[in-house]
Amino acid sequence: MNPNDDSSAIAVVNLREFFHDSVQQALKHQHVDLEDQTEHYVVNVLTTFARSDALYDEHASQKVGLPPLVSLLAAAMDAPTTERRNHLLQRLGDVSLFVAGFFSHSFARKLVDVDYHIAMGGRAYGSLADNMRGMRGRAVATVFAELAGKFQRMVDVLNDVAEMARPTTDKDVLRLYEIWLKTGSPRARQRLTQLGVQPVAVSARA
Repeated sequence: MNPNDDSSAIAVVNLREFFHDSVQQALKHQHVDLEDQTEHYVVNVLTTFARSDALYDEHASQKVGLPPLVSLLAAAMDAPTTERRNHLLQRLGDVSLFVAGFFSHSFARKLVDVDYHIAMGGRAYGSLADNMRGMRGRAVATVFAELAGKFQRMVDVLNDVAEMARPTTDKDVLRLYEIWLKTGSPRARQRLTQLGVQPVAVSARA
């Protein structure tokens, strides 16, 4: 789904309801079990980031692009307080999940691919869950722990949600194959099979 392409836009009356229904449908399709609190959190992330400016750093003077994930991680590690560190880890996880879920096809031929976002986002949520255990946010820690453990599967779920908003084209086949090779995504394998392609791993032997 290209945010600059009006042809990919869909009209909805209530964005939160659209994401709620779409996420539930995608969870069933991908056979992913998710706690109610975690599902609610994911819907909130999607609703928030549906406004493109919400993806940018709130303190940035110019909205020229997303900050590199490694910069968010470095800022979290150097944060002066635990509260600030947790905030930045949460943002890193949220941005990674949204971008990998909705824009995985746009990573083709770029140095940073979807597997990088999956690794960074999963680690961020995992660290956040560890930090929050025993604190006021024990219940929230459970949400982040589940997202950390199911990050790859949730990217598949959001890929389904994104596909509901745009048609699949022939040029997506190669990209699906690349995603499957890099991440082992069950969804990518399933979609390839549905498109008549039998995915085969490339041998690492010279």
